[in-house]
Amino acid sequence: MFDTSIIALILFVVVIFFVIQGVKIVPQQYAWVVERLGKYHATLSPGLNILIPFIDRVAYRHSLKEIPLDVPSQVCITKDNTQLQVDGILYFQVTDPMRASYGSSNFVVAITQLAQTTLRSVIGKLELDKTFEERDYINSSVVSALDEAAMNWGVKVLRYEIKDLTPPNEILRAMQAQITAEREKRALIAASEGRKQEQINIATGEREASIARSEGEKQAQINLAQGEAAALLAVADATARAIERVGAAIEQPGGNEAVNLKVAEKYVDAFSKLAKENNSIIVPANLADVSGLIATAMQVVKHQK
Repeated sequence: MFDTSIIALILFVVVIFFVIQGVKIVPQQYAWVVERLGKYHATLSPGLNILIPFIDRVAYRHSLKEIPLDVPSQVCITKDNTQLQVDGILYFQVTDPMRASYGSSNFVVAITQLAQTTLRSVIGKLELDKTFEERDYINSSVVSALDEAAMNWGVKVLRYEIKDLTPPNEILRAMQAQITAEREKRALIAASEGRKQEQINIATGEREASIARSEGEKQAQINLAQGEAAALLAVADATARAIERVGAAIEQPGGNEAVNLKVAEKYVDAFSKLAKENNSIIVPANLADVSGLIATAMQVVKHQK
């Protein structure tokens, strides 16, 4: 009875051991490489898999997820012989677990070293200023070179991103001075353009004001001339109507007598002012002969009539 229990226990332990060794559960997004008697046999997919204990063994375990790899910082020399500290990060993914297991002894180290050498080569083709402007070109160049070589390692290089570009302190100070000078230059240009526009606006305003004043003066002169002309026409018209009315009045009965009376009144009035004002006039020799003077004036009126 005792021997039977021990044998049963041993058989149970052996069965458990064989189950543990023969049954493998692979997680999602992982691939396990199995060797049979030291030779590649199969790649286990996610889920439940059965192996032969002591004959099959899991030699490599690979993650099929996208993996970020920090590429160590290094000093690169640009085309214009300037040192540049470059730090980047690489993203890759295992696409062929069998090649990733046997294509390279350590594909991570291989990718890292190749990324550094490729980056130095790409940076060496560019001048310092271009390295800051051509980051996309640098990233794509590194990815293209790495992807071509990594195919033999069962790895797909997805992208490379530069984290930091750090030139020496002397170059940084020179760049800062250049940036400051450029900003001051733009500020001076902007100020001069503002002054120029201000002068243009002032000149334009003065010209428009001068034109407006001249137009106003012109219109004022035209209006004054038209007013004077209208006034002269009105005076002339009034004078003509007055003369016509005087002539018509003379034609009426008693008109001549009225004219004689009016002329006599004017004569007497003018003569009465000779003693009051310092005037120099020519008078008739016979000042008492008023009737003769009036008769002479009437002869003129009749003649004009």
